[in-house]
Amino acid sequence: MPMPIRSWLFVPGDSEKKLGKAPSTGADVLIVDLEDAVAPQAKEAARGTTREWLNGERGTDAAYQRWVRINPLDTDLWRDDVGAVMGGAPAGLVVPKAAGPQQLSALAAMLEQEEARHGLAAGSTQLLPLVSETAASALTMATYADPENAQPRLLGLTWGAEDLSAAIGAVRKRDDRGRWTDLFRIVRAQTLLTAHAAGVAAIDTLHADFRDMDGLRRVARDGYGDGFAGMLAIHPAQVAIINEAFSPSADELANAQAIVDAFEANPGVGALQLDGKMIDQPHFEQAKKLLARAE
Repeated sequence: MPMPIRSWLFVPGDSEKKLGKAPSTGADVLIVDLEDAVAPQAKEAARGTTREWLNGERGTDAAYQRWVRINPLDTDLWRDDVGAVMGGAPAGLVVPKAAGPQQLSALAAMLEQEEARHGLAAGSTQLLPLVSETAASALTMATYADPENAQPRLLGLTWGAEDLSAAIGAVRKRDDRGRWTDLFRIVRAQTLLTAHAAGVAAIDTLHADFRDMDGLRRVARDGYGDGFAGMLAIHPAQVAIINEAFSPSADELANAQAIVDAFEANPGVGALQLDGKMIDQPHFEQAKKLLARAE
């Protein structure tokens, strides 16, 4: 059974203290960050710290996945990142400032070599690119759904607002009501649609104000309702709220089970009534997906 991917918590790769506490946060995925959370002069030391932590965690029967965010593929840093951490068998790599699926080919080729070198199963290291951090990448995001660009390692797609706003000179990302402005709503929707078209998970971006728990609860529940599978987090205090928001409620599960039971009791029927409402095959498919997600 696949492990849950509701909450994706960033942890600085140069902080032994925070890495030591990370497993107790309850996050489904821990992302050891070698990019934005680490100053340029600390990159090399952070690789060593990350490698030691991954090695210490390797083989443990943990309820969370261990990922690493490497540096962008248009820098000279990412190869050193990958070479340093693959011995610790991370479940996957988060790829920042991704410029498109073709750019991932060089990374995939190195992963193939590193997996063989460390005795890891071929293709076991998955990828989650941040697909919106430049204007060009946001405009070409749909190429991830092109079968000719299929990347077997792709677990999902996620997006970010901070780098994109800097790239285009935007002075705001949300309106007076705390909602994304039009540009960022478009990018978010495109990420969601592209991920589903490609058959991979859509992971919503982070809520930057880690003290705003009410706002986080609202945006996380919106993400779940819109079809995202999980959400990025930047503080341990956000994890519990995200996990709850991206978990089906008891009422949702009961309703889904009733729909599945109704159709299974009436095989071959295209539509039927349930509690005074008409339901059809799309309801049936959605209910099955919800139950599978809960499992």
